[in-house]
Order: sequence, then C-alpha cells, then structure tokens
Amino acid sequence: MSQGLPAAGSVLQRSVAAPGNQPQPQSPEDDDRKVRRREKNRVAAQRSRKKQTQKADKLHEEYESLEQENTMLRREIGKLTEELKHLTEALKEHEKMCPLLLCPMNFVPVPPRPDPVAGCLPR
Repeated sequence: MSQGLPAAGSVLQRSVAAPGNQPQPQSPEDDDRKVRRREKNRVAAQRSRKKQTQKADKLHEEYESLEQENTMLRREIGKLTEELKHLTEALKEHEKMCPLLLCPMNFVPVPPRPDPVAGCLPR
C-alpha cells in the first residue's frame, strides 16, 4: 500500500467507479450474497427497532408508576402536616393547664437514669 490509498478491491474502490469505466457484471453468487446480506440487515434493523420500542414502553410504565407513587407520597405529606399542626395545638393547650408543668418542684434537676434499652443492645 502506498501513500494512504485504499487497497485494491476495497469497499471504497468498488463503490466508486472511475469515469469511463463500466462496473463489472456481478455473478449470481454475488447477487445471492447481496440479497442475503440485505435480508439479514433488514431483520436486524427490525429487531433493533422492536427492542428500542420495548425499552421506551418500559420507561413509560416506570414513569407512570413513579408519578402515582409521588402523588400518593404528597398526599401523605399533607396528612402528616395536618396531624402535626393538630398535635402541636393540642400540646400547647395541654401545657397551659398541665399540673406537672405548673408545679415548681418539677423543675428540680434529677440525675439521669440509665437507659434500660441501652443495656440490651449489642455493642
């Protein structure tokens, strides 16, 4: 090979005929090979498109599922936020009249007791 030119019989040389040259007639074997190659390529392209469509369908189903889960979780957040507001208000009202909080004796510091659960946990 010289100076980066394609080798004789390469795809580039076969696909581009020089001006004035007639393409050589193909043999029946070449025609059969070409037909088989085209058929094989057509089947491979169909398979590729089908796989791509299946992947897109799967992604769409996953998207729909995640949207439903997101909606459900947002509802739950709303319910829990309302419950928090309600419990906070109930605690405020309770603190106003709780005898334990109003008694000055309850503000005497008490030494901490050991946590009964901590002794059961593995180290």
